[in-house]
Amino acid sequence: MNEPTSLDKLKLRIQALRAKTQDNGCTEAEALMAAAKVAELLDRHDLSLSDVELRETPCEPRIYATRRKQRTPLDYCISPIANFCDCKVWREKTADGEIRYVFFGLRSDTEVAHYMADLIDNAVRSELGRYKTTYSYQRIRHQERHVANASFTLGMSISIGSKLNDMKAQRDSIKKGGGRDLVVLKTSIVETEMTKLDLKLRPVRRQARMVSPKAYEAGGAAGASFAIHPGLRGGQSEN
Repeated sequence: MNEPTSLDKLKLRIQALRAKTQDNGCTEAEALMAAAKVAELLDRHDLSLSDVELRETPCEPRIYATRRKQRTPLDYCISPIANFCDCKVWREKTADGEIRYVFFGLRSDTEVAHYMADLIDNAVRSELGRYKTTYSYQRIRHQERHVANASFTLGMSISIGSKLNDMKAQRDSIKKGGGRDLVVLKTSIVETEMTKLDLKLRPVRRQARMVSPKAYEAGGAAGASFAIHPGLRGGQSEN
């Protein structure tokens, strides 16, 4: 029987982490610990491969289905998620009109990106549910609550996206300190494979939207508490 590859091990660990999400009854703190761990696993996986092995690793798409026909709050941090995982990402619609995001990159990176999207999407929904039980929310008139809901999730998503970008910069700095610029190598691989797809992508202008300042700030505060820590510290790893 063949020994499991580092990618197989990574997928198994992600599957185990998925089982600890809020949907399965764990606390939010446990879900955040899972996010921190997956970043560490990805960094360790990258370091386990040589430059030649990385170049020989195929790139592939990984679809994250929103099951919604309207834009979701995740739209505002989907690019930071892709950046965090050294992927490219684009948004498209299915034949039924549902929005889905497509991550493209090395298999390990798209696997982690999909997991991160699912984790953050669930966290935003969970925090919105908690926000709806607060006194400040109960004071909002019923006809204005849809704006408050959208504002809260927008604020939280933007806050998380900003945090992911900061974390990405920290992780890249640590990796460069190890003597190998894996970021440049992986970017080159993904961009080369992207050109082979011959996609006709176009930027989409975001539509202006009404925002409730108080709800937006509450969402930003919730996003600030979403603590994911870089997994790689000073080149150390665990067995």
